[in-house]
Amino acid sequence: MAVLPVYEVFARAKHDEPLRHVGSVNAADDELAKAYAWTLYDEESWIEMCVVRREAIVPITEHGKVPVWGN
Repeated sequence: MAVLPVYEVFARAKHDEPLRHVGSVNAADDELAKAYAWTLYDEESWIEMCVVRREAIVPITEHGKVPVWGN
């Protein structure tokens, strides 16, 4: 069984709010990630939601520190 890529999900409820991390989903491609994110994180009326493959995120941390998601 293949391991699906992890996508981090960011969203905002109001135009004047910054995007915030709301969770993550596993999906075979970008389109499925968008669908899974909208379905899974529908507890608020988001005006914007973004998904980013975790592998595309460039962490900036203090030397030797591990990001929250353990990359």
